Amino acid sequence: MTITRRGALGAALATPFVRGAGAQERFPNKPITIQIGFPPGGATDVQMRAFADAATRHLGQTVLIENRPGAGSTLPAANIARARPDGYLLAQLTLPALRLPHMQRMPYDVTKDYTPVIHLTGYLFAVTVRTESPYQTWADLVADAKRRPGQVRIGNTGANGTPHLTMVDLAEREKLDVTHVPFRGEGDLTPALLGGHIEAGATGSGVGQLVDEGKLRFLNVWSRERSPRWPNVPTLLELGYQGMVVTSPYGLVGPAGMPPDIVRTLHDGFKAALDDPTHIAALRRLDMPMEYLNSADYGRFIIETYGEERQRVERLGLRSG
Repeated sequence: MTITRRGALGAALATPFVRGAGAQERFPNKPITIQIGFPPGGATDVQMRAFADAATRHLGQTVLIENRPGAGSTLPAANIARARPDGYLLAQLTLPALRLPHMQRMPYDVTKDYTPVIHLTGYLFAVTVRTESPYQTWADLVADAKRRPGQVRIGNTGANGTPHLTMVDLAEREKLDVTHVPFRGEGDLTPALLGGHIEAGATGSGVGQLVDEGKLRFLNVWSRERSPRWPNVPTLLELGYQGMVVTSPYGLVGPAGMPPDIVRTLHDGFKAALDDPTHIAALRRLDMPMEYLNSADYGRFIIETYGEERQRVERLGLRSG
């Protein structure tokens, strides 16, 4: 799934906003925490920490990253739905957070519980194997999985997450019986892959350094075009999988009811951080695209994507609760 770049939000406020009848309160006047749905060490963690460092400079207050892995990367979405709408606790809203409500009861309502702030980026995903693996190509893995039904183990970054469901989709298209092994994130999946505990992994570009070092190998990438960093690796589209472009985009939200002036201040600081050279360098290292949307456009994107995820769940015949 990809999105297009859209227009910017209105110009930044010229002065700090004023709250209350008497005393002036500058926002922010204390650290801001962003919860993310993945453990340390993966692409999300690396990108978001670079973003937070840049945001700290542009907002004038410390921006902290808090790792909350588990529950298919939806814990931040659940936590933020119960938080105070004061702008000091925000969450990464992942694609699984928009998908799982169509599969089971969740402790939040996507259509009511959030204030969109800004959309940031997405992932470069790939099927990855150890360098020692006999699989030199994706076709090699497919052939082995057909010879050994149920014995090829493919790790993913969380049950019902985008890498998991994409592998389910690929297995259905190839009529494969493989074993899907969920982890809490790329940081947990990678050691299992390196240790030979699984035959392959559906990973993000956080493992790119290991690929460059010759410890891992990509069999395919899920972007629309080949990665400039790994130009010899084919895309799913090139391998004949029509319509399969998968980037799992994400952004930042706060609780419902955040005051518009706080949203504007956060948006403008975060937009500056998104465009900061240090953050852009991190995106390039991870091969993650810039996919900016302002607050209003991101709100529309959330609702549209929520509907698209319902269709995905129905198409794949995923169990609903």
